[in-house]
Amino acid sequence: MARKSKAKKNQTAATNKVLAAADIQPLHPSDDPPVQKDREEEELEKLVFGDLGGFKAGLRAYEEESEPEVEEDDPEVRGDHNAAKGRDLAALQDDELFFIDAGPDETLVRRDNDDDVDMTVAVTVDDEVAPAWEDSDDERMMVSLASHGRMRKLRDTEADDYVTGKEYARRLRRQFERIYPVPNWAIPEKSSSKRRRLSASSDSSADSEMEIDDDSTPTLSAAPLLALLASSSPLTLSGSSRKTPRLRPEVIDIARLTDANIAAPSKSAIQCLSFHPTHPLLLTSGLDSTLRLYHIDGKTNPIATSLHIRGSALHTSLIHPSGTSIVAAGRRRYFHVWNLESGAVERITRVYGHQTVQRSMERFDISPDGKRIAFIGSKGTVQILDAITNQWVATANVEAQVADISWHPNGETLSVVNTVGEIYEYSLLSKSVTSVWRDEGAVSISCIANSPVQDARFVAVGSSSGIVNIYDRRVSFGGKGPGALGTPTDPKPVKTVESIVTKITSLEFSRDGQILCLASRIKRDALRLVHLPSCTIYKNWPTSVTPLGKVTAVKWGGNGGGIFLAVGNEAGKVRLFEVRV
Repeated sequence: MARKSKAKKNQTAATNKVLAAADIQPLHPSDDPPVQKDREEEELEKLVFGDLGGFKAGLRAYEEESEPEVEEDDPEVRGDHNAAKGRDLAALQDDELFFIDAGPDETLVRRDNDDDVDMTVAVTVDDEVAPAWEDSDDERMMVSLASHGRMRKLRDTEADDYVTGKEYARRLRRQFERIYPVPNWAIPEKSSSKRRRLSASSDSSADSEMEIDDDSTPTLSAAPLLALLASSSPLTLSGSSRKTPRLRPEVIDIARLTDANIAAPSKSAIQCLSFHPTHPLLLTSGLDSTLRLYHIDGKTNPIATSLHIRGSALHTSLIHPSGTSIVAAGRRRYFHVWNLESGAVERITRVYGHQTVQRSMERFDISPDGKRIAFIGSKGTVQILDAITNQWVATANVEAQVADISWHPNGETLSVVNTVGEIYEYSLLSKSVTSVWRDEGAVSISCIANSPVQDARFVAVGSSSGIVNIYDRRVSFGGKGPGALGTPTDPKPVKTVESIVTKITSLEFSRDGQILCLASRIKRDALRLVHLPSCTIYKNWPTSVTPLGKVTAVKWGGNGGGIFLAVGNEAGKVRLFEVRV
């Protein structure tokens, strides 16, 4: 054991003696000779990690370029310039080495040149909004205009074929502006004095959409409509100089236009529609308590103004035949009169002396001459008021419950129909019922309508079973003329329409009396057109793809030279159609 320990000590001492020799050193990684870098590696290292020397040289070169020119002959300036050049950049702060370039504060000019648009628009740098995103592929993408039929209209010449993506977008925008030009009402006034006058009037008036409460009757203003109604320019839907030609009884040429309320759709079902007598304005109302006036141009149909009445769901709203006011009412004991010229809204609270029978003003009709307003009451009564003073004039009493009313074109006779099919002709001259006649096969009458021309020659009566009887006053009530039918108390219809099987809720004659529109809100697409005086039902319209929906209101518009049909549905949309003659 002692010999093994002694041998181990001798081996350790010998090892230390060898390592201590001058010519032998222990190996260590730090003692390895450095590896020389080639030129390519050094350039790559500068690109990735940067180069301190190059950074300082770049800063020095930028400083020399940004220094203003100095006079070499001036020793003081030359000395200061040399001192600035020799300043140590390491002593500068980080925020002194950089600055934010906001660009020049001047006006830029953007010029758009194409076949239809050539305008110069001056914009400032602060107002210029850069695009949120640009696709670099637009420049590299090529679009063929000749290979697709729909794109050929975008070509400038017949040989024009391939264009870049940006040029393709520009031509699409140009084509859109050709089809839908900017309306005149959206173009700002050129005269600054006129703009000042308009701005002053707008400051003193309320917003275009006014809102009133049922508990108050404030004085409101509607300056835009005042200027529109006071204008004597031809703003009618069609030229009134030429007479409307006669329509064919076999087929009707009708085209759909842009929805009348596409600019501001209704939030509820359309309850009532009314066209302005002279201007291209359409009034809509519904259970959302809002009256909306649209400027009908057939393309964009912008909204002219609107009025919201809180707490009063509107059932009937009509434009006065004079075109200066609107009468609106809901299931309340009062109604509102909106003066379009002054913007004032007046609430008529009650019909004095008749509160027990007139509990609701929701159903009424204005006489064609604009002198009277007839409100349907309870217990078989109809209250007739003066349209100017809103004072009570007369009361028409009939048997059973009143189903509907309709004025004659002269404004002196009112037809009142009850639910059992009896029609009472009430005269305002004598303030009495002049005649009573019964609808043939009447079970449950729902509505009645008189033709607006030729002394109410035609009268249509609709029932809950979907049957509509059309009477001709020249032959249906007897007499000695050729083709006379029935008697004055039991007339015979010249046509019975059975195309609809649900309750008739709308009957409307066109302004020239050539078309009768009948519709039901119970079933989808339940609408028919009848030609007069032939009493022929048009078979080619509406078709199975006509998007009518559940029709809740219909109204004819247009003056001499044009016929327009507005159809309101349960979804709150107003479809607009034009009868082409």
